[in-house]
Amino acid sequence: MLSHPPHRTGWTLRAAGAADAPALADLCAAHAAYERIPYSADGHAHRLAQGLEAGRLFAWLGYWGEQAVGYASATLDYSTLAARSYLHLDCLYLEPEARGCGRGAEMMAAAQHRAQMLGCEAMQWQTPVWNEGAIRFYDRLGATRLAKQRYTLVCG
Repeated sequence: MLSHPPHRTGWTLRAAGAADAPALADLCAAHAAYERIPYSADGHAHRLAQGLEAGRLFAWLGYWGEQAVGYASATLDYSTLAARSYLHLDCLYLEPEARGCGRGAEMMAAAQHRAQMLGCEAMQWQTPVWNEGAIRFYDRLGATRLAKQRYTLVCG
């Protein structure tokens, strides 16, 4: 249970740096459990810190007081078909108790602002087909759905 319920003051959203990698990794573990996907903590925080430090990963952490309760993360990518860069929103996650009070929209706005600062005209992302809450949220933002199937191929 959150120590600061979402309807109270104390919410902070800020860009994450390498020192925030342990808190980000903890939220990634919770996100993976929510989406029912495998997660390995082995070296994860270290790799996140490297990505943040190198500027390959952009992330934002949402806090109630001192407690991290959500994150968004993104990378810069390039669309061959559009011949333009876009911001790939890799993850957007809020602890269940922090949902439904506008914090996700704040995280999306932070990512959209970063996209604009990078010269991107668009953002792209995906969500599981069973995540009806996320789908409603993205629809309310005015995002356009594309019917595609996501694949993963292990290369090592």
